[in-house]
Amino acid sequence: MLLPILLALPFAAALILLVAPRVGRNFAAGVVACAALAGMGVLAWMAPAMIDGEVLRFNVEWLPLLGLAFSLRIDGFAWMFAAIVLGIGALVVLYARWYLAEDDPPRRFFGLLALFMGAMLGITIAGNLLLLVVFWEMTSVSSFLLIGFWNHRADARLGARMALTITGAGGLCLLAGVLLIGNIVGSYELDAVLAAGDVIRTDPLYLSALILVLLGAFTKSAQFPLHFWLPHAMAAPTPVSAYLHSATMVKAGVFLLGRMHPALAGSDEWFWIVTSVGLSTMVIGAALAIVQQDLKGLLAYSTISHLGLITLLFGLDTQLAVVAAVFHILNHATFKASLFMAAGIIDHETGTRDFRKLNGLWRYMPITGALAVVASLSMAGVPLLNGFLSKEMFLAETLAIAHPPMDWLVPAFALLGAMFAVAYSARFVHDVFFNGEPECPAGIPHEPPRFMRVPVEVLVIVCLAVGIAPQYTVAPLLEIGARGVLQGPLPEYTLALWHGLNLPLVFSVIALVAGVALYYVLQRGKALHRRDDRPLAKLGFDATLERVIALSRRITAAMENGSLQRYLLLFILSVLVLGSAPFLAAPSAPAPASSLAPHPLAILVWVLAIAGVIAVLRWHRQRVVAVILIGAVGLAVSLSFVLLSAPDLALTQLLVEMISVILLLMALRWLPQVGAPEPATAIRWVHAAVAVACGVGTTALVYAVLSRPTQSVSEYYLRSAVPEAGGANAVNVIIVDFRAFDTLGEIAVYAIAALIIHAMLKGASSAVLPAHATPGPHRTSLLLQISTQVLLPLAIAMSLYLFLRGHNAPGGGFIAALVLAVALILQYMAAGVRWSEKRIASDWHAWIGWGLLAALATGLGSFAFGYPFLTSSTPYVAIPAIGAVPLASAMGFDAGVYMVVLGASMLMVSMLARLKSERGAA
Repeated sequence: MLLPILLALPFAAALILLVAPRVGRNFAAGVVACAALAGMGVLAWMAPAMIDGEVLRFNVEWLPLLGLAFSLRIDGFAWMFAAIVLGIGALVVLYARWYLAEDDPPRRFFGLLALFMGAMLGITIAGNLLLLVVFWEMTSVSSFLLIGFWNHRADARLGARMALTITGAGGLCLLAGVLLIGNIVGSYELDAVLAAGDVIRTDPLYLSALILVLLGAFTKSAQFPLHFWLPHAMAAPTPVSAYLHSATMVKAGVFLLGRMHPALAGSDEWFWIVTSVGLSTMVIGAALAIVQQDLKGLLAYSTISHLGLITLLFGLDTQLAVVAAVFHILNHATFKASLFMAAGIIDHETGTRDFRKLNGLWRYMPITGALAVVASLSMAGVPLLNGFLSKEMFLAETLAIAHPPMDWLVPAFALLGAMFAVAYSARFVHDVFFNGEPECPAGIPHEPPRFMRVPVEVLVIVCLAVGIAPQYTVAPLLEIGARGVLQGPLPEYTLALWHGLNLPLVFSVIALVAGVALYYVLQRGKALHRRDDRPLAKLGFDATLERVIALSRRITAAMENGSLQRYLLLFILSVLVLGSAPFLAAPSAPAPASSLAPHPLAILVWVLAIAGVIAVLRWHRQRVVAVILIGAVGLAVSLSFVLLSAPDLALTQLLVEMISVILLLMALRWLPQVGAPEPATAIRWVHAAVAVACGVGTTALVYAVLSRPTQSVSEYYLRSAVPEAGGANAVNVIIVDFRAFDTLGEIAVYAIAALIIHAMLKGASSAVLPAHATPGPHRTSLLLQISTQVLLPLAIAMSLYLFLRGHNAPGGGFIAALVLAVALILQYMAAGVRWSEKRIASDWHAWIGWGLLAALATGLGSFAFGYPFLTSSTPYVAIPAIGAVPLASAMGFDAGVYMVVLGASMLMVSMLARLKSERGAA
């Protein structure tokens, strides 16, 4: 149970902040920090198992037949990444406590930070690929809210929208890729997918699945050419940048590359795509970082470059390259998070991040300067720091490539990228802390509060400790993480400062010297400060977005003209085309109809129904008459169900027709008694053709089903209703047991429809009603009032009777709720709205809410016993003098159906009745 506890901690912190009455910065930061530290404690408890190479799992089935499960899984790689998420998260929370201004809402900031932390943990320890996608998209949404935290700023809103657009689209690609992988493997469980690498790589769908998954990874980790969203996300508060855009969210893409490495790597397609994208991103990001004028802009592009480096290592597809990639994930998280927080301190104390104004800060902020210099040197790959070690491993792996022309192309560009990294690191150090006097809008700069600097100090100490003594610091963690990626033993490698005089060391020296020289030339020529960067990628993104929006507006204007008839026609045409497509694609000869023998009475009922339809066509302009005739057609359908021995369906149809006719008649109160003039002849013929096509198509479909010998699923339901669900009424058992998930969705849709009608009618007033909609005074029948008062208790008793017997005889929650709804509607009609509402005094919104909760709670209750969602049980309760009485747990679900149907029906009717009453009173 450690895994669900670990995952729940950040979400619990977010929930506490949501419900807490008054939240200050200390309380909000303390809650999230405690959650992160408690998570670190859970990881420490798991450490012995991770050292031994174990994999811990937790699984709760959701929809097993669809491969959906709440499955958690943690191995060495996930454990290492979770430690990054929680460890740096705790430091960022401490930093943010001192960074945020007094007027920044702490509840919203730290709550969103906790939500994002939980989503990242979910990605890390998800054991089911579909669950991973859910958390993946949750990070996109929560990061959107964090980037746009300062929503009064236009750049924050635009940056948040761009990040959500790019990463959200990548998430949809990832979902498509996951669905393809699940189709290939036959399971979405991560254990099965990682073990099926050979099956996946030899499948015809492999390339499609690979490209879709890589698109998801590349968008999240800002790989070229989808890198441009990350610099614009720097409008977020610096704690967000330090956490999301250096250590966690942007690492989710490379984490996915490592997570899916056993399943997708090992092919030429993987090598060429991942290596090419990683190499391009590394060089382009590094080159753009040098010329940025914004301090965080430089760090953003350097992050892009380092993410490209990690991607390149995963693309090389050797075991040592994977080890180097995992090592650089660790190192980059430490030095880049510390640099972002140092940049935030500089911005906080000086009021600017512009390189052209930041100079000579070493005199005023020597401690912050020393910390930033050490972190910058680590980013440049200077010896005695952690960045140097992983850079050496990176260069060694690029020199070991055996794929022409990559065997010389990759080392050459790797050297170029390393040189650029030294150049932008030198610029960060020299232009900020030396090179003249500062021009600070906030006045004379000074050191930040003590605890604002502590997180930077901790991370810089880690950089030094790992760089000086890697075997005693990072080696065990690296071994655990890399073994989790490779799913097996590691190759031989050595973490040391000195490996002798070799080619990687020569490359490092060349990069250091050439990088410093490049910066010196650019700085002396004042080329850096003269350059005004034009965000070409952003301009292209904005132009594309504007074109897409303009196209959607033209389509909307062409389709949405306010005509309900047109909407209905388009909807029916779409259904007609989609429904007929399979039959047109694979036509088959009709089967003989000798087995069809309609009941004699059915013919009479159908004749009556056809006559009703014809009458509707004749008197359709007389709206009241048309509604009554439509109700007669529905009655004929109900009689058809009776002839077909379907009492549940007949009752449901009859009751639905009653409420539908009443609703239509109440709505017609506000329309003219006579319909609008007939439309043009051409459109009438179009409508007639569509109606005939739908009727013929439906008839042909029913004929095909009834005339072909098929094995119906009804035999299974009839055979299993009693032994598996404890109910003799197969119809009710299907609704509340076998297909309860469908029913849950249906009652949710019904509830939403009722709430929409309530919202639409709540704001209606006499000013917006047509002039002809002026009802006369409300007249009631004394006989109707007396009869409804007598019948109402009987209707309540009948409703309860139908509800209680529904599991074994015709009835159930849906029918019982409609019976009571009809009785209450008659009460409204007989006594008026005000008198009825005073007498009934019920909040129909609450009925809907409690009904949905009851149905959902019944479904979730099965989790407590280790069964999938909505699994029911049929225990027998012993009652004295009566004996064993069956008590199906599905009754709780049926009670939820009862409450939702009753509440939604009465909410719609009461709103129409109240509108009539208020208008009449006016």
